[in-house]
Amino acid sequence: MINTTNIASTAKIHRYAEVHPDAIIGEGVVIGPFVTIDQDVIIGDGTKIETNAVIYEGTRIGSNCRIFPGAVIGAVPQDLKFIGEHTITEIGNNTTIREYVTINRGTIAEGKTVIGSNCLLMAYVHVAHDCIVGDHVILVNNVNLAGEVRIEDWAILGGMTGVHQFCSIGKHAMVSGGSLVRKDIPPYIKAGREPVSYAGINSVGLRRRNFSRETIHEIQDIYRFIYQKGVNTSDALAIIEKEMTASMERDEILQFIRNSKRGIIPGI
Repeated sequence: MINTTNIASTAKIHRYAEVHPDAIIGEGVVIGPFVTIDQDVIIGDGTKIETNAVIYEGTRIGSNCRIFPGAVIGAVPQDLKFIGEHTITEIGNNTTIREYVTINRGTIAEGKTVIGSNCLLMAYVHVAHDCIVGDHVILVNNVNLAGEVRIEDWAILGGMTGVHQFCSIGKHAMVSGGSLVRKDIPPYIKAGREPVSYAGINSVGLRRRNFSRETIHEIQDIYRFIYQKGVNTSDALAIIEKEMTASMERDEILQFIRNSKRGIIPGI
């Protein structure tokens, strides 16, 4: 039985949907037929959940999201260390989750799996336990993220890309379709080939996001030291820090690479 005290007056719930009495449903939410909403779920205002989607316990979905048929959000992790601890799945605002996407909730490692705002997860994407995905991220069809992957804002992963557990992908990076990502991919670059390697900076994406010509040139100069000057990574970072003027982009690149646990992808 639906608890109407937890459902906003303007929500529209199909009579064949199953909504747990404890679920909280916001204003203007639309829930289609044969949708299942579990306990301890919060659905933000204006979100639409289409036929046969399943939203499991511990899921928090933001406002104005769209969940397409067959998506499964917040299922228990496919991880043997999970023993039933209370964990959550967070979805930001204005995010689209297409058909048959699967997103597992967190484990004791992080306590949550997070998808940011204004993201697009295309059909058949899988996001494993404890992944943290930033804002404006696009995961194209059949992208698979293993556990505890980090993807920063504005990154784009091409279709059928697989990402090894614990890997990180920096902001504004673009990864070629069909890639097998086994090492970290620094921000602002393109990555492709097999094995995945540096393929230049993501200049087209940066221009589309209104980066100035000067900033783009600065980023190019930074990666020339890292990938094209014939010095090891530690020495390249020291040279960059000493010889290049401090900027947000410079410091983000330095911090990302220094914090890398798996090492960064190689050059061409």
